[in-house]
Amino acid sequence: MPIKAILVPIDGTLNAQPVLETAFAVARDLSAHVEVLHVRADSRNAVPLLGEGMSGAMIEEMIDLAESEAATRAEKARAAFDDVCKRFEFPVVGSPPGPDGPSAGWLERTGREDEATAQCGRLSDLIVVARPTEDTDVSSRMTLSAAIRETGRPVLVVPPGEPRPLGKKVAIAWNGSAEAARAVRLSVAFIEAADEVIILTAEGGHTRAVEASELADYLAWHGVTAKAHTFEIADRAGGEELLRECAEIGADVLLMGAYTQSRVRQLIMGGITRHVLAEAQLPVVMAR
Repeated sequence: MPIKAILVPIDGTLNAQPVLETAFAVARDLSAHVEVLHVRADSRNAVPLLGEGMSGAMIEEMIDLAESEAATRAEKARAAFDDVCKRFEFPVVGSPPGPDGPSAGWLERTGREDEATAQCGRLSDLIVVARPTEDTDVSSRMTLSAAIRETGRPVLVVPPGEPRPLGKKVAIAWNGSAEAARAVRLSVAFIEAADEVIILTAEGGHTRAVEASELADYLAWHGVTAKAHTFEIADRAGGEELLRECAEIGADVLLMGAYTQSRVRQLIMGGITRHVLAEAQLPVVMAR
């Protein structure tokens, strides 16, 4: 399925810029529409957290402060959106059908960003979010988790820093699992557009139900010539070895399945997934 609808949740912080630029670059290459979502926090949700013993005036002051901060973030988010639209020369459209080429749209809601991302993301072909850092707040981590867990869509995780061109040399982390297969199927548009595709498999890892050669045959039906590459891996350093291998082969984007633990522990990912989300210096497309 081609990528024609891209969702980008932004919070009005500095993290928005690389995410926006990456999403717009992908949309430009694929002639897609980018829907930028900003969710204002509902100040009324903070009232139960303010504690007992506070006067009505104090509570009102805290609510006013929260509303002011939300308005400032919304203004910054909209300014970042307007700036990237101007630089990429994307027309802003309110509803489909848009122009034949790439376009952009702005969507603002009030509530929780993770819930809005899950809802809107289910009707998107790709969701683009920022990779968490040590300074990332819990709400942004919840948004990433919701995008991966609750939408059934591929999620492009963008590292901090200056955006770089992506999609010319694609690495696929392959272990034959359903998650890995789904990541490939949902990312066919990236794979077909690449100049070079490399299938990475781990020597000594878990038994693969579907071998890399079989994946290469599948991709060949899509007109893609893929090379298989095997590397050694230690169970406790799987994510580290995978990222090191991506750097050595010069991959500019990594496609992989996202492996998660119990749904009750919504912020907990599997070991390799968690390491990649914490340390990847290249964009990563994840799906589960």
